[in-house]
Amino acid sequence: MDVFDILDRLVAFPSVAGKPNGDIASWIAAHLAQHGAQVTLLPGPEGDRSNLFATIGPTDVPGYILSGHVDVVPAGEPQWCSAPFALRREGEHLYGRGTTDMKGFLAAALAAVPHLTELRLARPIHLAFSYDEEVGCRGVPHLIARLPELCAKPLGVIVGEPSGMRAVRGHKGKAAARVTVNGRSGHSSRPDLGLNAIHAMAAALGAAVSEAERLTCGPFDPAFEPPYSSLQAGVVTGGQSVNIIPDTCTLDLEARAIPGVDPASLLAPVRARAEALAVDGFRIEWTPMSAYPALSLPQDSSLAALLAELTGEAPLAAVSYGTEAGLYQAAGFDAIICGPGDIGRAHKPDEYILASELAACQRLIEALGARCAA
Repeated sequence: MDVFDILDRLVAFPSVAGKPNGDIASWIAAHLAQHGAQVTLLPGPEGDRSNLFATIGPTDVPGYILSGHVDVVPAGEPQWCSAPFALRREGEHLYGRGTTDMKGFLAAALAAVPHLTELRLARPIHLAFSYDEEVGCRGVPHLIARLPELCAKPLGVIVGEPSGMRAVRGHKGKAAARVTVNGRSGHSSRPDLGLNAIHAMAAALGAAVSEAERLTCGPFDPAFEPPYSSLQAGVVTGGQSVNIIPDTCTLDLEARAIPGVDPASLLAPVRARAEALAVDGFRIEWTPMSAYPALSLPQDSSLAALLAELTGEAPLAAVSYGTEAGLYQAAGFDAIICGPGDIGRAHKPDEYILASELAACQRLIEALGARCAA
């Protein structure tokens, strides 16, 4: 199978984040085993989805990890011109959910495996494919925790998120949480007998707006756009009818932090303001939804130098989106981003990748293999 055949098979799996992924994980495992890779499926605590780790070459020698995720965002938008989970090719363009984010990278890595096997690598190349990245990198921490038993400490991790095949050394960290205010319902004609959860939530929402404005004053990191940490309220829900006192209101919010700032700490003022509502009789729930740290790989690192040689371009300092690379770095491994496609095409109807981008990614992985065979 070539890279296009493999991408066709991968896109056909509707592997939406948060859903069971046994079908796509099993297919990838079987494909890799057929070409001689050592494959381990690593079930997560959810019980219905797994990470996958595979090795080409020796396991007891330091090598490189190619990291990606098998999950995709939903594809329910009506604007799709064709079935999102069926690959459609029009010339250079290959359309389908996940083509860019990031089954294109997975397909290129899998297509390179037969060549890597033939090289008889002296240093291994590992494939680390995780689940539920799209809902906050929930699967990869379980994979990272198992690495000491699966391989020697790697020389570096290449995360194949879409970057136009330009290596990237940094990204912001992220934390997301949900605050729920529970009040007391009743008839709207007697507000004195109820506790209006939406009115109470206004205090927490106001704190979120104030924090978002405060963060624009710094600290700053000019590598990023915007050059400061940020906070936003993303979803507010509550109430049943205009004549019923709402007894519940929820607020989903996220913070994105420049390197050196703990993203969870940026949410703390909102949490404190929400929890202060308890003195008025409200019951408050704070539920963390996701978190991952920032990535900041030094410009003079050997991994950055390697990617500069392989791509022919100096790595970019940073991008605005986040990846599991920060989690790998926090675990003590050098990590960098480099993958095919453009993040601007992701998470929207008619997502696509170019055939030339797939070919370029496969060439890069095979070139990395040649370095590991030397």
